[in-house]
Amino acid sequence: MPGKRARIDEETWHQLDPLGREQMKDFAELADEAFRDLLKKHGRPVDLNDALRRSAGASATLHQLRPGKAEKARRR
Repeated sequence: MPGKRARIDEETWHQLDPLGREQMKDFAELADEAFRDLLKKHGRPVDLNDALRRSAGASATLHQLRPGKAEKARRR
């Protein structure tokens, strides 16, 4: 995963630091959440599964697969 530096003004940091402590999250986790929200806001896929769902279109249906022999053996 690429590492990036972000420059944040002091006022914003003074708001983020207590928020991270309250939620027991570090800065990277807060940033990930913010970027996911930004992508959703602009209608962009957030992850691979989201991209695949969107590419399948609204008419796509989900099919439930029956358990195979290997899964039945694990249940015993």
